[in-house]
Amino acid sequence: MKIPTTLKHKPVIVSENYESIDGRKARNTDAKGLSLGLAQWNDRGKLDISAKVWRHAGEKWSRQSEELPMHRVLDLAILICRSSLYFQDAYRFPKMYDPDNTMIDRVGLQGDAMSVSVCTDNPMIDDDIKLFSQALSDDGEMIGERLRVLSSLLKEMGY
Repeated sequence: MKIPTTLKHKPVIVSENYESIDGRKARNTDAKGLSLGLAQWNDRGKLDISAKVWRHAGEKWSRQSEELPMHRVLDLAILICRSSLYFQDAYRFPKMYDPDNTMIDRVGLQGDAMSVSVCTDNPMIDDDIKLFSQALSDDGEMIGERLRVLSSLLKEMGY
C-alpha cells in the first residue's frame, strides 16, 4: 500500500507493505508502512525529522498512526535492549525483580541518564512482569532477528 504524501508528515524514506513483516501481526495488521521524513509539527524556521507508523483501517488512513522524533525511536530501541538484557537474568529473583532495588540501570545520554526500572506503581506488577517476561521469551526469535540486523548495521556504520 502506498504511503500518502499529501498529509502533514512528509515521507522521505519509506518502507511500504510493512504489514507482511509486522511481528506477530504480520499479514493481519493495520500497520501498512513505516516512513522517515519531515515531522508534521514543524513550524516556520524549525525543521525536525521523525519516524512514522502508518495505519490504515480498511477505508482510510487512521488517526492512530504514530509519529515519533528520531531520537525517541532510538531511545525506545535502547530501552528494549536494556530490558531484554535484564530479563536474561531476572529469573534469579523470586518475583523477577528485587522489590528493594527496582532500578535496572541508568543509561548515560546527553549529559544525564535515562532511568530504566521496574514499574512498582503498577498494582499488578508481580503478575505483569511474569507475563512480560514470557511474551519476551515467546517472541525471542523474532526480536533476536531484528537485534542481529540492527547490530550488523551499527557495526557497518562504525559503532
